[in-house]
Amino acid sequence: MPKRLTVDEVHALAKSILVKHGCSDGHADAVADTVTSAERDHAHSHGLFRIPGYVDALKSGSVDGNAVPEIKELTPAIVRVDGKNCFAPLALNAGKDCLVAATKNIGIAAMPLIRVHHFAALWKETEMFAEEGLIAMAFTAYMPTVAPAGGSKPLYGTNPMSFAWPRENALPMVFDQASAAMAKGEVMLADRDGHPLPDGVGITSDGTPTNDPGKVLDGGCILPFGGYKGASIALMIELLVGPLIGETTSPETHRRYGSVSGPLQGGELVIAIDPSKFGAASTWAGDAEALFDDLHAIDGARLPGARRQSHREGALEGGVDINDGLMETLEALAA
Repeated sequence: MPKRLTVDEVHALAKSILVKHGCSDGHADAVADTVTSAERDHAHSHGLFRIPGYVDALKSGSVDGNAVPEIKELTPAIVRVDGKNCFAPLALNAGKDCLVAATKNIGIAAMPLIRVHHFAALWKETEMFAEEGLIAMAFTAYMPTVAPAGGSKPLYGTNPMSFAWPRENALPMVFDQASAAMAKGEVMLADRDGHPLPDGVGITSDGTPTNDPGKVLDGGCILPFGGYKGASIALMIELLVGPLIGETTSPETHRRYGSVSGPLQGGELVIAIDPSKFGAASTWAGDAEALFDDLHAIDGARLPGARRQSHREGALEGGVDINDGLMETLEALAA
């Protein structure tokens, strides 16, 4: 039987393991917050499942558990955070207040993150700005995992993007999706649990379509969603989080850091917008809710992210189930 943990126990377990393996208290707290949010929302592929990878990065020395991010104002509307090889949640926490202030002052602002190690779900990173009344977008890349349109070899990362819209009397509308047909973490979970992949998700090392997640992970690659459409978005994200901000693209990340364990160094870009500054200060929220009402009036339709958010109350009250094998691994790391 899976072991059930309260949300607080998930946080305590994640933090204790990270501290044990070299994270400062604040660094571990930031990562544990992200991991706990994922478990709470049943986004298990980005929850405790990621802790062994975080530990690998600390053990290899690629991540500095005692890093102190450095904030630099490039312009009044661009606040850069140099993570100094920290995990991304710490850099995001460090720069959050500066980005919020800049956005509320100017109307739109951006926060490039450099020298960070991103291993988490993006939705939490945009949602925290939506909770401040801002619209937010975030992008990041990783390692060659996804084939370009027409190709059969990995070039792009899964290159997720997230968008969050604030709401006055409800949780923000937030989506987070890879430009790949499926996030790599979901492929890894399918491999662990012995589940086949849907058609159109991956190919083997020789380019043959496959439903076997093990073959996709072992020399194969994931396909972009929607063929060339997903591939074009993946390319856009590579440019935004690589050349634009002075960080590595997925192929360059592989060339520089491909032999390193755990999440690799790379970049992220967060863009925030103050809806009250765009000429519809008194109407933007109501007009958005009217659109959401139209969507909900269609049988079977729901807002993006609503299913994930629906798990929160139950998890906060009753806890979450943790896979037996994962729990054994975590207990060994904590011992």
